[in-house]
Amino acid sequence: MIEPRATKVLVIGYVWPEPRSSAASGHVMQILEVFLEQGWDITFSSPAGFGEQRADLTALGIGEVPIELNNSSFDAFISELAPDIVLFDQFMMEEQFGWRVEKYCPDALRVLESCDLQSLRLGRHLSLKERLKASDDNNDFSDLFAQASREEFEHMADTDLAKREIASFYRCDLTLMVSEVEIELLVEQFRFPRNLLHWCPLMVDLPTQPPVPFEDRAHFLHIGNFRHAPNWDAVLWLKTAIWPLIREQIPGAQLHIYGAYTPPKATALHNPAQGFHVMNWAEDALQVMSAARVCMAPLRFGAGIKGKIVDAMLCGTPNVTTPVGAEAMHGEEAWPGAVTRSAREFADHAVQLHNDKTRWLDAQAHGQTLLASRFRKSVHGPALIQRLVDCQRDLANIRRDNFTGSMLRHHQHKSTQYMAQWIEAKNRLNQE
Repeated sequence: MIEPRATKVLVIGYVWPEPRSSAASGHVMQILEVFLEQGWDITFSSPAGFGEQRADLTALGIGEVPIELNNSSFDAFISELAPDIVLFDQFMMEEQFGWRVEKYCPDALRVLESCDLQSLRLGRHLSLKERLKASDDNNDFSDLFAQASREEFEHMADTDLAKREIASFYRCDLTLMVSEVEIELLVEQFRFPRNLLHWCPLMVDLPTQPPVPFEDRAHFLHIGNFRHAPNWDAVLWLKTAIWPLIREQIPGAQLHIYGAYTPPKATALHNPAQGFHVMNWAEDALQVMSAARVCMAPLRFGAGIKGKIVDAMLCGTPNVTTPVGAEAMHGEEAWPGAVTRSAREFADHAVQLHNDKTRWLDAQAHGQTLLASRFRKSVHGPALIQRLVDCQRDLANIRRDNFTGSMLRHHQHKSTQYMAQWIEAKNRLNQE
């Protein structure tokens, strides 16, 4: 039985949420919606500037308070707000503000929303770069996708990013993870305490309307924020290796690529004669997804779980991806399309889904089953609230048992505190 003790929540965001631009922001918005359904009083703060497509939080009844890095004005702000829960959106915000939260609101539950394991994404990116440097073959990546968890650990363990990120997890009372694979990597390889982690994937309401039928759809689609390195790499792989193979089989095929913050290097790839259309930002991602016959997500590296693939399932759009794209998303369920390991395999499966209505309908049905079994907001929302309530009840024991976190807070917060105070003093002198 949930007995919500917390009535006031402060979220410290790396950016102001842009749910139509990234899955990370979409996940934050889903968490905020779950909190609102509890009747909790929410304040969202961020040191970032306002983005072009930011959500209107005030319309939802969420307070918006811009904050500054390395500025003691935050101390007065959080002391007056006195939140019951502080949610850090990405570990960098815990690094910057964690010591201030602990000092001025020591009894607040400190929760980290990780989005994905950034050090894992970095390790995979480095592996891809090594692979590309060692070989001219831009087609077959089966060896890259075959990495085991121990190999992933070895790529991560020596990086500064992994040390910073996992230390931040320790300093919090609870970390929300979207990927079960990443939970197991942390527990089995890094020996991180399982009781400090909570599985909280993307949370959606199941569709209530039938999807657009096969006959009313056309073309292929890729969607993803261009500022996210795995998405840009996917576009390059599409352009250089996959799309030419598809055009060999379907000469008139058309690919529409949508993404927020489209850079000149992406628009330079636009080539209508090749059926390769760079369309910039989609005003309504679900609308363009529903109009497409096949979603393509050729991700050669990355982490977390993929919002574009959840959107595809919501729209009844089969997809083709890689083991990285499918990771931690389907458990024992059948994949709603195809999971491939090379450009040739990717292109062949995309063409088959595009042309074969029976196979397309089977893939669509698998997507509906997968949504219901793993991503239902009605399941994960209450589980998240219950976990937060349980942590509040047992907060003293959680902190006592997490000696490593206490030790890291003692050392890291002192150094961060003194650095922040030095920067603030320097800024003040420069203004005088």
